[in-house]
Amino acid sequence: MATERQAIPRDEENDYTDAQAAKRRDFIRRQTGANLSQVSNYSFDPSIVQGHIENYVGVAQVPIGIAGPLRINGEHARGDFFVPLATTEGTLVASYNRGMRLLTECGGVKTTVVESYMQRAPVFVLGDALSARQFGHWVEENFGAIKAAAETTTRFGNLLKIQQFSIGPLRELRFNFATGDAAGQNMVGKATLAACEWIKKNYPVDVKYLLSGNMETDKKHSQINMLLTRGKRVVAEAVVRNEALKEIMGVSTKDLFAARQMSNVGAFLAGSANNIAHAANGLTAMFIATGQDVADIAESHAAVGYNQLLDDGNLYWSITLTSLIVATHGGGTGLATQRECLDMLGCSGDGNADKFAEICAGVVLAGETSLASAVLHGDWVSSHDRLGRHHP
Repeated sequence: MATERQAIPRDEENDYTDAQAAKRRDFIRRQTGANLSQVSNYSFDPSIVQGHIENYVGVAQVPIGIAGPLRINGEHARGDFFVPLATTEGTLVASYNRGMRLLTECGGVKTTVVESYMQRAPVFVLGDALSARQFGHWVEENFGAIKAAAETTTRFGNLLKIQQFSIGPLRELRFNFATGDAAGQNMVGKATLAACEWIKKNYPVDVKYLLSGNMETDKKHSQINMLLTRGKRVVAEAVVRNEALKEIMGVSTKDLFAARQMSNVGAFLAGSANNIAHAANGLTAMFIATGQDVADIAESHAAVGYNQLLDDGNLYWSITLTSLIVATHGGGTGLATQRECLDMLGCSGDGNADKFAEICAGVVLAGETSLASAVLHGDWVSSHDRLGRHHP
């Protein structure tokens, strides 16, 4: 005999109040016996989370540590930055802090946002391959009208190009937008829907489409996004001085360069999404602290490291984040603690997405120098034993 479903309490008139949150916590206590006294300990008005979450009961509190200063010499981010990192992994903040010290003593990190796109990739179904090819030519000829239809839905979205791919009778259209300071997944979804409806109405033959044919690989890693960019392609570069590396990390540039060649082989054999150590660590900690969509780490952690041992004995080191999806406007960036962390970086609000992306790339490079050196020097395990274990 089926049991009656216990519906979670909701108020259709005003569901984002302290009273409604308390009612749901009481419901969960009755259903599960869980004590939610810490979950209920928040400092903001629940009304601000409307549009961000449903069935609100409280908060998950994640410790925030500070690393820095990290000197960045970018097009958009310039100066010394103290970086908030929200994590429960001991040693992470200390490791990134050490890498930031090294890079800053070596003159800082040069950062560049190379390009920026956000995609939605509908798939159109034609009668056969020839019809799909002809449809593709029509799309190219009518790009201006398709662009106009898409942009009726948004103030900030700008359709830049449509890439096309054919499989049998299918025509995959990969719409590429600029989205300002927003990450823009929802923005481009709405705009692409309007464009697809215009296509369906105006194409001479009746066509069917699926709004996402999965070729944008939303919140999934993919080789196409590493090659063609999703979000921001941003590069961080530094010249690591041999003497500074020896003093701070206890290893030489020559030995570190040799270790990097071996780790490249391992990444190749594994088919890894990147050939560096742990981009996801620093990025996730920054994402949680600053209100990014944490699921975008699946794409954003993809990275390519490149090194040169220079004639003077110093080491050129760069990382390229190929699919970094970040925002300083919209989403969770306007919530209470998240905005404070963006304020710490001087990145809250409009006009700061490229600056924030450059800081993210610099942080990743700092983390790479520290972890790679720790593995080589032999204090990777010992530092986790010392800092990464909870001793009640």
